[in-house]
Amino acid sequence: MERFTISMDDQLFQQFDKVAQKRGYDNRSEAIRDLVRDYLETTRLEKDIHGYCIATLSYIFNHHERDLASQVTSAHHHHHDITLSSMHVHMDHDNCLEVVILRGTIQDVRRFANQVIATNGVRHGKLHIVPIEFSQEHHEHSSVPHTHSSPLT
Repeated sequence: MERFTISMDDQLFQQFDKVAQKRGYDNRSEAIRDLVRDYLETTRLEKDIHGYCIATLSYIFNHHERDLASQVTSAHHHHHDITLSSMHVHMDHDNCLEVVILRGTIQDVRRFANQVIATNGVRHGKLHIVPIEFSQEHHEHSSVPHTHSSPLT
């Protein structure tokens, strides 16, 4: 494990400490490690659109809006290769929240998420991407090859 020293002005240091404590970090090192991971992932996602990722897509929509639910469902069926799982929550009499777990190339996942979020009537759409190493594995404990997805950071 490497150690390094960071210099920052007192005001910035105090603000960082307050935020880290509010978020429940036991120490500054773990807060800094998370910032570095986030920075590395952001940089990787800007450059490598062909790499693999696992992602969550969340969005809210009014299920009474004409054909909206069927349009969103149809989009999922057309991209069944990247949709791993979804959860549908009824928020009130009109609004639904869906959370979808996706896995595929960064480019394909972004394209699909943008299609869903841009659908007329979908609100509050957010995509969270984590770059991964994706591999097909065959182990002694199983006769069927299966996938492994490991975070890159």
